[in-house]
Amino acid sequence: MHPIPVVLVAAALAGCGGGSGGSSGTSDASSVSSTPAATTPTQAQTQTTAPRPSSGADGAKVFASAGCGGCHTLKAAGSTGNVGPDLDDLKPSADAVKAQVTDGGGGMPAFGGSLSSAEIAAVATYVATNAGR
Repeated sequence: MHPIPVVLVAAALAGCGGGSGGSSGTSDASSVSSTPAATTPTQAQTQTTAPRPSSGADGAKVFASAGCGGCHTLKAAGSTGNVGPDLDDLKPSADAVKAQVTDGGGGMPAFGGSLSSAEIAAVATYVATNAGR
């Protein structure tokens, strides 16, 4: 599995609504390639995985309550948002989701100030585990 470049994650999660910060309703994700770079993960990248939540329902609840489905498609969540990229197509890693949700960028607000680290880890694991299924 190849790591997804930060710009792709930014585009993938751009505009995820809810929480603080809101969204302008626009995203420039169409200009970003959805093909990950062919790189080999470093030892640090392979060892920094998001902690597993206590249950799969935790991440699903965070995805719903933070409003992620308003902007993103994720079949497992029953969401068909189209402001941000389709997470089923992007299939981001848990680490990539965790970084993007925490810090925002690429049109997506940061949720590090409104979601706990446990909530961010739970939604990151939920998206990474369910994207593309």
